[in-house]
Amino acid sequence: MSSVRVRLPTQRGELRDRHEDGHRIHHLLWRLGPGVRVCSSAVLGGGIGPRAWILNAQVPGGYPRLDPDRHLAEIAAAEGLTGPGAGLMTAADVAAYTTGHDGGVTATVTAGLGVRGWAAAPDDGRAPSFRPGTVNIVVTLPVALSDAALVNAVATATEAKVQALLDAGLDCSGTPTDAVCVAAPEPGPDGGEPFAGPRSTWGARIARAVHTAVLAGARPAA
Repeated sequence: MSSVRVRLPTQRGELRDRHEDGHRIHHLLWRLGPGVRVCSSAVLGGGIGPRAWILNAQVPGGYPRLDPDRHLAEIAAAEGLTGPGAGLMTAADVAAYTTGHDGGVTATVTAGLGVRGWAAAPDDGRAPSFRPGTVNIVVTLPVALSDAALVNAVATATEAKVQALLDAGLDCSGTPTDAVCVAAPEPGPDGGEPFAGPRSTWGARIARAVHTAVLAGARPAA
């Protein structure tokens, strides 16, 4: 079963800059418009649902705020964005973003790997702290995905990220605050593509695009 191509999400983020607390910093902005939904672990607008925009915002190191969701909403408002959106945050240099492309899929990555480790780490009894270093991944597809395939796409992107980190020579699975967004057209009557695992047509393309982008971003940290 093939999915109807409803609407192509904006593939490449627009690099923007702003001044905050004496710093000139950047953010990437995708203006998705209507007819696109996103599955994400974003601090603002996470979950599955229609999203009109995605924002990946750089913040200074030693980030002092405890309300990242409100901060992202303020940046979005300053850009004139309206409607529901998804917002990611990182202390990495957003202007150094990397991309990967495969068969209509685009992956855009910002890689901050100063605080990295393994997902299954021993419990040392300390409360986790918010550190916005992060590997942020935004994936855009030209075809609609079912709910299950959207969730599977996030898992596939994460698997490809870990593979790229290992291929870059890093002994880690990521950072404690990594986030993923997958944007695709809303499904039509056919319900969208049913699969996005790494051996499915679109999942394989996601995996290769993410691997390329993460590997390019991770090599300077290796």
